[in-house]
Amino acid sequence: MQNQRPDRIRKLLADLVAFDTVSDRSNLPLIDYIERYLASLGLTGQRIVDETGQKSSLWVTVGPEDKAGLVLSGHTDVVPVVGQDWSHNPFELVERNGRLYGRGTTDMKGFVAVCLAMVPEMLAADLKTPINLAISYDEEIGCVGVRPMLREVARKPIKPLGCFVGEPTQMQVIIGHKGKHGVRATFRGLARHSSIAPDGVNAIEYAADLITEIRRRAALLAADAEQGSLYDVPHSTLLTSIVHGGAALNIVPDSCVVEFECRGIGITESREVTDAIIAWAKAEIEPDMRKRHPECGIDFEEILDYPALDTAADAAIVTLAKQFAGRNDHAKVAFGTEASLFVSMADVPSVVVGPGSIAQAHTPDEFVEMSQLEACGAFVARLIAHCAK
Repeated sequence: MQNQRPDRIRKLLADLVAFDTVSDRSNLPLIDYIERYLASLGLTGQRIVDETGQKSSLWVTVGPEDKAGLVLSGHTDVVPVVGQDWSHNPFELVERNGRLYGRGTTDMKGFVAVCLAMVPEMLAADLKTPINLAISYDEEIGCVGVRPMLREVARKPIKPLGCFVGEPTQMQVIIGHKGKHGVRATFRGLARHSSIAPDGVNAIEYAADLITEIRRRAALLAADAEQGSLYDVPHSTLLTSIVHGGAALNIVPDSCVVEFECRGIGITESREVTDAIIAWAKAEIEPDMRKRHPECGIDFEEILDYPALDTAADAAIVTLAKQFAGRNDHAKVAFGTEASLFVSMADVPSVVVGPGSIAQAHTPDEFVEMSQLEACGAFVARLIAHCAK
């Protein structure tokens, strides 16, 4: 069965990549496919469908359902390909020189394919400790789909022992990642002909005051870098990422939208930083806008939020992950994952470990090396052996 593993992985990954699961589309055809595959092996999963009925997560248990088990977690959605220069159809798997190309091969259908390919080996092992597959949606737009699933997990009478989230880490064990809080600020000004600009309220110029303050605070965070940090960027980051406003050169702009984010090292630091900026803007910018016209001001809304991950280096889940990966190092990363939500929402100890490099994620001609998928298969094989004891 082990000799057939690479072919099973290739076949499953080719099938998964063929589904266009960009986040603005339904993932139900892919979920249907996975359910048919599992049914052919005698397994049934639990669907957790969203309120639109167009998206679903899937929770699958292999082994005894009355015992606490370990979780392999991956998402089914991918980022868009529009505007990217691909050398072939991004939704068709192409293999060249040991690399498998296609949208989602690294982030993160490769990991999902490995987990599914290993199910026959899980079934043959007579597991004493169950292995759970947690397959989610809309991770790319804020870890949306995993949340309803984790609410179900939190209500279960038996809590999982731990979780391995298979985002691309080149199979290095990741014990921490930054949290993220994203905010949209909508400035409401007052339009006037530009020849009488002082009679208007320029939403763009007030937005510029906010952007300047965000940049100032970002510099303060950078100056407070943590010495000896495991992070490649050893401080929290803050930036403005989207700005749009105005209608014409000769009109005082009555609207400007600014989106900004903080990626914080501390568990709740991201929100604390953005909350402080909102409070500053309400105290320093909005009163002047309203003084000039009472209906002017700023509306703030949260657009994305997940906490940081900070798993202790000596935690049992870290020791297991290193044992299964066959290596003894660990690190922290700047990108976010669903691992922190497994901790915060369901109290499930978690690490991130998966095939491929984050450098390939979201890029044209995205690829994962077959050797990485085979290393991930070996990781899951060691997990199976552990759970069969």
